[in-house]
Amino acid sequence: MELTQAWPRPSQPRPIVIIGAGAIVRTAHLPAYRRLGLPVAGIFDIRTDAARAAAAAFNVATVFESLDAAVSVRDAVFDVAVPASELLGILEHLPGETGVLMQKPMGEDLPSAMAIRACCHDRRLTAVVNFQLRFSPNMLALHDLLTRGALGTLVDIDIRIVIDQPWALWTFLAGAPRLEVLYHSIHYLDAIRWLAGEPRGVYCRAVRHPELPGFADARSSIVLDYGDRIRCSLALNHTHRAGPRHRTSQMTVDGTRGAALLTMGVNLEYPSGPPDTMEIGCAGTWHDVPLRGSWFTEAFEGPMSNLQRYMAGEDSVLVGSIDDAIKTMALVEACYQSSAAGGMPVPAYE
Repeated sequence: MELTQAWPRPSQPRPIVIIGAGAIVRTAHLPAYRRLGLPVAGIFDIRTDAARAAAAAFNVATVFESLDAAVSVRDAVFDVAVPASELLGILEHLPGETGVLMQKPMGEDLPSAMAIRACCHDRRLTAVVNFQLRFSPNMLALHDLLTRGALGTLVDIDIRIVIDQPWALWTFLAGAPRLEVLYHSIHYLDAIRWLAGEPRGVYCRAVRHPELPGFADARSSIVLDYGDRIRCSLALNHTHRAGPRHRTSQMTVDGTRGAALLTMGVNLEYPSGPPDTMEIGCAGTWHDVPLRGSWFTEAFEGPMSNLQRYMAGEDSVLVGSIDDAIKTMALVEACYQSSAAGGMPVPAYE
């Protein structure tokens, strides 16, 4: 069975203006755009040296000296890769009626996400959030399988992440009030929504780690409530310090006629972990699905391609639109509220 693993490239791509030259741009965005041959009109960052280094590494001719200069490019699509706290201010400077791909998360909490959505609607921006896990080759293939009904009725989703996340690489996260669910596991919650639809509730406990005093939640357990239809759980430990031998980064999906097992290799040794994998099991027999690439960096081709194709009328659906992404932000908000509320007390019996 031939499964979808890539999003079509826009036939007449618009120039991309990148705002932000951090690690995610250098390791994922720019490699993906170069691979697809998407034109990059220039880069702006408040750290001009970072913008110049990124531009030199990828043969980008223009480094903008100011945000005003960057947003003045005509007929461009904007790739805004800045911390969540800075998103709204950047969006307010973009020209109206243009396209923008913004880095996740969509603000630091649900109220800020609502303000971002309002800004995009007021300025008539065609805006998407870069929830690129949906576009990884194995996730696209899984979505294709489920859409065709090849696994039968979806009944179980299980995600297990046991890794040593190098949080210190992202210095802006130190002191942030929310961390693991908002900045990493939001990808899994978003992908699950895409595969299974909207949960009716969530149970969550997010906790800190004693050796990361400057950081908020670094681990969590999450159960999404789909009633009796689907059992869905996520076990997320980003502070496994015992070495690589038993690190795990996988998603298991069961249907009534078959199952699939996906691995996300980048988590095992960020950012150059082993390739992603996918296996499909039916009638007691499992087989590997050859993949064209991984979450890092092939998944980053999809959001920009879909955005540009949607603007050109080549795609009818805008995946990860702000009106869809805010539902993922609402789910994240519910996780933190559930964690703060605590669980049901255990009755004391003696």
